[in-house]
Amino acid sequence: MLDKIPTREDLIALIGKPLFETWTALCDMIEQKYEMEHLWNNGGKAWKYEYKYRRGGKTLCALYVKENCLGFMVILGKDERIKFEEDKQNYSLEVQKIYDETKTYHDGKWMMFELTDTSLFSDIEKLLLIKRKPNKK
Repeated sequence: MLDKIPTREDLIALIGKPLFETWTALCDMIEQKYEMEHLWNNGGKAWKYEYKYRRGGKTLCALYVKENCLGFMVILGKDERIKFEEDKQNYSLEVQKIYDETKTYHDGKWMMFELTDTSLFSDIEKLLLIKRKPNKK
């Protein structure tokens, strides 16, 4: 856990206003569909902060930030990879490439996207649907 949760100002100082707006839009998109716990953590070796969406001990996805950079991670397990592969042609070439280049571990594919804007949001929404049905009306 973090000693101090970053404020809006901390995040803007770290990633800049345009990426902060992308961050906010992504959080809004997730929170409109999913009722989740929000967990802040340090971002490990590669990132400054991690912001995880979880429910019932299962992670939906995580957002990461470091200087001038915003990351989105989703982990697709075995059954989820099958669903993705059946529908792969309906994703952007960028998402297909990230999927193909992501190493598969025993617990799934840890797909990391470095976002610069909202252009991948419809693909991100579809990936989240593979993980879990929305639980908000």
